[in-house]
Amino acid sequence: MYYRDMSQHGFFAETNRLEAFSDAVIAIIMTIMVLELHVPEEPTLAALVPLLPVFLSYFLSFVFLAIYWNNHHHLLHATTGVTGGILWANMHLLFWLSLIPFTTEWLGIHITESAPSVLYSIVLLGAAIAYFILTRLIILNQGKDSKLAQAIGGDAKGYISILLYLIAIGGSFIHTGISIACFVIVALMWIVPDRRIVKMHDHEGDHE
Repeated sequence: MYYRDMSQHGFFAETNRLEAFSDAVIAIIMTIMVLELHVPEEPTLAALVPLLPVFLSYFLSFVFLAIYWNNHHHLLHATTGVTGGILWANMHLLFWLSLIPFTTEWLGIHITESAPSVLYSIVLLGAAIAYFILTRLIILNQGKDSKLAQAIGGDAKGYISILLYLIAIGGSFIHTGISIACFVIVALMWIVPDRRIVKMHDHEGDHE
């Protein structure tokens, strides 16, 4: 089944619906995650010190969710149609993102242990692969000569991110600091949305 623009006002109804649903799910994931930050029983600053690893893992996960939301927004705005495959690929991405609150809390409580770090790495790897698949299906749908395909190009950041997550999984067995360093590098790579996609979207918006 294929959904095309049914509006005369320059927007794609099915794409907007997909984005609205994804936004709601990501907002719920963020809400669940912050609820796992428990208030200490003692009203002192010293009582906050043991919670520092939990807060740092929360902050890292919040940044990743914000990155996915931001890039997902620009990706869908550059999408001209939605297929059944794209819908399922988007659900696949949301599945991995929905696991972030669980792995975030476990990592925060046991930040020096390998098992929580490995699981957190696997979840981020799954999300990265899911986003890669979603992007590729959209490009396949729009054509390899489409503006989106040209904007993304070889998707070097996508491949590098997957490689870093694989390094994080292996590095977790040596020292969790290796995996955390990999997470930070990936976050810094993606903190700014792909400017080529943003420029493409802005350019098309100027012609509406």
